Formats: sequence, structure tokens, C-alpha cells
Amino acid sequence: MIGRRGWRAPLVAVVLAGSAALAAWAPQKAGTEPLPPELEARVQALGKQIRCAVCQGMSIADSPASMARAQLDMVRTMVKEGRSDEEIKAFFVERYGEFALLKPSTEGVNRLVWVVPVLVFLFGLGFAVYYVIQHKPKAEASAAQEAASEDPYVNALRSEIDR
Repeated sequence: MIGRRGWRAPLVAVVLAGSAALAAWAPQKAGTEPLPPELEARVQALGKQIRCAVCQGMSIADSPASMARAQLDMVRTMVKEGRSDEEIKAFFVERYGEFALLKPSTEGVNRLVWVVPVLVFLFGLGFAVYYVIQHKPKAEASAAQEAASEDPYVNALRSEIDR
């Protein structure tokens, strides 16, 4: 029979052995060799334009995720095959949608994403100007209100202030 403390050592050994066994199948950093400097610069430039599907708002060139490394290797392979930048971007857009690009195109429905915030801002600014103009305090109206005040206390207070 295992004592109260005797079960911890075998459990730790099983967890460590399982972790070591699973680490062999864990995705590793990609293993492709870098291209010549001018092509590798192009790979990195393209990698900065394509969004990592795992990381929020990071490019595949900047992301440490294994999926991003695999995507960057895919870009490297396509550059090595001689594909153009547009073909490579089109490949990722076809596979992952327009969201795959860090800077989406301004064509079609995407144009609304760029135009609507500006229109809303201009509308809000126009409304604020209109509101300020319409609700500007008028000196004549306030003077008439003061004169119309019949409260003796308010009149006595005003006379004290005016002295």
C-alpha cells in the first residue's frame, strides 16, 4: 500500500514522461533554409503584410507561433518557385479570407470600413456645431429674466452684488 506521500513521486514521473513524449510531436519552428538575401528580404516584406491567424494583429514575420512559422515557410517556398507578390497574397486571401491581410484592400464592401467612420465623425461634428449655435445663451433673454424676477430676496441679493 502506498502511503499518503508515496503517490506524488510516481505521479510526477508519469507527468514528466508524458510531457517528454508529447514534446516530440509538438510543432516546432520551421526547418526551411533561408533564401539568398534579396529573396529573403522579399519573404520578410511579404510576411509583414500577412496576418497571423493565431496572434491578434501580428504579422507572420513577427509572430512566434508555429502556425506563423509554417505560413512564412509557405511564403518562402512560393517566392522560391517564382510566384509574384500578388499571387502569394491572393493565395492567403483565398485560403483565409480578406482578414489574412494586415492592410485589406479598399475595394467593394471594404470601402465602407474606411468611409463610414469618417462620415460618422463629420456628422457628429456638424451636429455639435449646430447644437452649440442653437443653444447659445442670449444676453437679452437673460437680462429680461433678471428684470422679470419678482422675488424680493433675489432683488435684494442682486442689489448687494451690484454695489
